[in-house]
Amino acid sequence: MIVIKKLGLQRGQKVLLQDASVTVFPGQRIGLIGHNGCGKSSLFSLLRGELHPDQGDVSIPAGWVVAHVAQDTPALDCSALDYALDGDRELRQVEAELAAAESRHDGEGIGHCHDLLRAIDGYTAKARASALLHGLGFTDAQLDAPVKSFSGGWRMRLNLAQALMCRSDLLLLDEPTNHLDLETVIWLENWLQRYPGTLLLISHDRDVLDNVVQGILHLDQQQLMLYSGNYAAFERQRSERLAQQQALYEQQQRQVAHLQSYIDRFRAKATKARQAQSRIKALERMEQVAAVHVESPFQFEFLEPVSQPQQLLKLEQVDAGYGDKTILRKVDLQVLDGMRIGLIGVNGAGKSTLVKLLAGVMPPLAGQRLEGKGLQIGYFAQQQLEQLDPDASPLLHLQRLDPQGREQEFRNFLGGFMFHGDMATGPVRPFSGGEKTRLALALLIWQRPNLLLLDEPTNHLDLEMRDALTLALQAYQGALIVVSHDRYLLKTTTDQFWLVGHGRVQHYEGDLDDYRDFLQQQQPQVVNDSAVDATPSVDRKAQKRAEAEQRQALAKLRKPLENKLARLEPELAAQQAELAQVEARLNDSSLYEAEQKAALQQCLQTQVKLKASLAELEERWLSLQMELEAINESVL
Repeated sequence: MIVIKKLGLQRGQKVLLQDASVTVFPGQRIGLIGHNGCGKSSLFSLLRGELHPDQGDVSIPAGWVVAHVAQDTPALDCSALDYALDGDRELRQVEAELAAAESRHDGEGIGHCHDLLRAIDGYTAKARASALLHGLGFTDAQLDAPVKSFSGGWRMRLNLAQALMCRSDLLLLDEPTNHLDLETVIWLENWLQRYPGTLLLISHDRDVLDNVVQGILHLDQQQLMLYSGNYAAFERQRSERLAQQQALYEQQQRQVAHLQSYIDRFRAKATKARQAQSRIKALERMEQVAAVHVESPFQFEFLEPVSQPQQLLKLEQVDAGYGDKTILRKVDLQVLDGMRIGLIGVNGAGKSTLVKLLAGVMPPLAGQRLEGKGLQIGYFAQQQLEQLDPDASPLLHLQRLDPQGREQEFRNFLGGFMFHGDMATGPVRPFSGGEKTRLALALLIWQRPNLLLLDEPTNHLDLEMRDALTLALQAYQGALIVVSHDRYLLKTTTDQFWLVGHGRVQHYEGDLDDYRDFLQQQQPQVVNDSAVDATPSVDRKAQKRAEAEQRQALAKLRKPLENKLARLEPELAAQQAELAQVEARLNDSSLYEAEQKAALQQCLQTQVKLKASLAELEERWLSLQMELEAINESVL
């Protein structure tokens, strides 16, 4: 077991841990959390023997093999497969001994080495390494490619493969999902759930923590506290403690009241019902656990867009790609005000290409990209961080965007992103990846876009900032399209998915749980698993045919209801606009003068009729929605 007693750890003048104690038992899978800079990575360095405690004791069983993901990957000529195999140090040692025994014709030594290879499953090592690399997104052709030919993100995957290949007793993973797409994150979760050793995992992805770990080790205020259960259990336990503090509780209630007011205003309005539903989900969760995050220093919201045209963007028969390589073909889609879309699809399918195309930073190879009048795009991608001026301050970045703005207003706004004092006025150059991401998001929000295009916005963000961003996106009034491996963000801020794959973009009927199940059906079995897919190919074809027939049946039942909704929604919008005009007229004090008596009566009668008509229309809209949901449940 790992035993930490009265541990003190200091880096420079900063005290990270003081009189901290905890015990981790063999085979436990523990998530290590805490705000950025609190000492999580330093604790890992301590466990690897790279740092020494300033006081107290840290003990790990002497025979344990400790694996971790290297931060650097040299530009090697060896293949990706050989690099992954290097993670099994005992295998490489036995192979070297076998080669030496063979060179000296030592029969006894050769036999001994073969016994060792059998004992450590050495004969299946290449198959296991291939399975790992495939799971991490590498193709067959890439297995033999030299390490030096891969980009930085793919080299990090190679380092992860090497760590997973090691037959370790203790596995230390520090943000392993940062460079992975959603599909690979799901694969990694499944792998970690089967890992037989002791796992310590630093992650800002709540779904990974919920699905993998059995305990949460919270590093807070220089102390270590171990909570049983996954991240959701940690939130509940910690919220019970924090809710006892009156000031925090009152702040939570203000957030609840803000969401509830939106729900009360819009849940019965057809044009806002989907957005109201996302607030209802947020409220259900907030009432249980918001106290965990009211300590968060991040407080911001998206400013209301200057204009909100109904049609924002349209693609007609668009091809997109790079040079001679076409990635997307014949794409037809439109983006309307209020849409909240998550893009899903395997790595390399074209999600980022689609976002660039929508953002206008990549021209179509064929077809048309049509912008609606008044379109204002807010585009975030990792390359936006590189476009920050390293010698300019956050304050200067905002002043360049809005030369007429007031400095105090800028400072107040930046404070919500934790840019105070010298951080607001100092250069960006020394900022961490998380700080640069926060600044890029702040600059985007200040511009008041009516269409947000976000490509992996949570990379480098800690849990508190991710939660603040999620809450802000839930209240955002424009259209949203997001690519993210953070499933919690996708679940709580989007209400439909577009599947990108095989050169196409199409609406995906299911939710993220359905998509996870679909991906797991597509993934090959891990070599160590005894289960083998023995289903004949003819059965799989029959299954696919049945699924296609099921989808057709669903579409046939849905179509008339969807047509009715399509006709109903413009009528609803028109009557809502007319009612707004009438009520604006009724708010005019001049209407209540004596000579306006007839006009006042006419307005009041019109208001009554419109309200009754709207109530009937909204009742029909809700009834149609319920019929659609009933069809989905009965067919699926």
